[in-house]
Amino acid sequence: MMNAFRRMEIALSTGRRAAAVGAAALLVMSFLVSCAASSGYGMREETDAPIRGGLDRQMRVAIADRDIQGRPAQSLSDSEMGELVQDSSDGGRRWVLEFKDFLLKYRKNYATMDETQKHYSTYVTNVQMIEAHNREDQSYKLAVNEFTDMTFEEFKSTYLMDFANMQVPACSGSDPGSHIMSSEAVIPSKVDWRKKDIVSPVKNQGKCGSCWAFSATGAVEAAWAQATGVNVLLSEQQLLDCSRDYFNSGCNGGYFTRAFEYVMHKRGLDTEDSYPYTGQDEKCRFDRSNSGARVFDVVNITSFDEEGVKDAVAFQRPVSIAFEAVPDFMHYSSGIYSSKDCTGDVMMLNHAVLAVGYVAKQGETPYWIVKNSWGKDWGEEGYFKVEQGINMCGVASCASYPVVTGDH
Repeated sequence: MMNAFRRMEIALSTGRRAAAVGAAALLVMSFLVSCAASSGYGMREETDAPIRGGLDRQMRVAIADRDIQGRPAQSLSDSEMGELVQDSSDGGRRWVLEFKDFLLKYRKNYATMDETQKHYSTYVTNVQMIEAHNREDQSYKLAVNEFTDMTFEEFKSTYLMDFANMQVPACSGSDPGSHIMSSEAVIPSKVDWRKKDIVSPVKNQGKCGSCWAFSATGAVEAAWAQATGVNVLLSEQQLLDCSRDYFNSGCNGGYFTRAFEYVMHKRGLDTEDSYPYTGQDEKCRFDRSNSGARVFDVVNITSFDEEGVKDAVAFQRPVSIAFEAVPDFMHYSSGIYSSKDCTGDVMMLNHAVLAVGYVAKQGETPYWIVKNSWGKDWGEEGYFKVEQGINMCGVASCASYPVVTGDH
């Protein structure tokens, strides 16, 4: 690998761009081969091991000793390997080195050279978009994360939902809603339920469109902790496997409101320990004796009533909300998210999250504090802020929360 570094540096210093490109590509291939050899993987292997708090995908780089278009990777010529590197002012050296670090950090696994080429090109395009955005005067920042080698279409088909193709309207229970506004004269300027120790840790849904289930368990976990003083982690997998009769579709999407109704009617939701998350659709194995919480009622907030959502978060508890994730949102890093690309169309809602608080100080941009389900490495330790008061990306289009005591 050191020889590959040296060849690239010499080529760059002498201005031989074509040679630099080939050397840079050779460096990537040297890294991929050495990484695969050191890890002991010669063929593709992917482990989907469930862990506490969700699914931790272990993706391994495995290129060595693999046939690529009928030939082993090592037999590719410099010109063929040079195809991996896009043309750039520095001969591709910067992109190759950063992509190498990206592969190592996120333990990526590509099956073929064509797939490696595709993801490399996507990575470069996304990084260029991220850097261009961060040079502008925006209210939020973007950053490279585990999704940076994916196009938005790939990301959407893996992590998000498509309400347009679901069985019932996205907010079928919210017109009108059943939430009753508080009689309190003054609504707090800021609320953060995390400080009350009722919000469970950020989880990771993995490669499954199960955000709706994570939003639902997050809401029930918070409500149960608030009502009983007991913090418990609940089973998303049960919702994936067992609530299909409630118009939910497992990893292909679902509705948090319907999930609440399922738990209410079945009189229990198992603990995560007793019914762990696997991130794929399986046969229902609900056992009420392992139940960690119950739901007695479901409160829907009238669609587009953002003041109603604010009132519920202020005086009740965290609220499940739907969200329209657009391309740059997958790279969100920090700040108050706001996007002109969000349509405001209910049928474009494709994600479900949990509003755990807000800040609305005089003279400052108000924002929601929202818990996501893409792991703690995403966003602000798994959370994001989004502008409040204008139904940004549909935050008030579809919202509800569970009641876990019988005195509502």
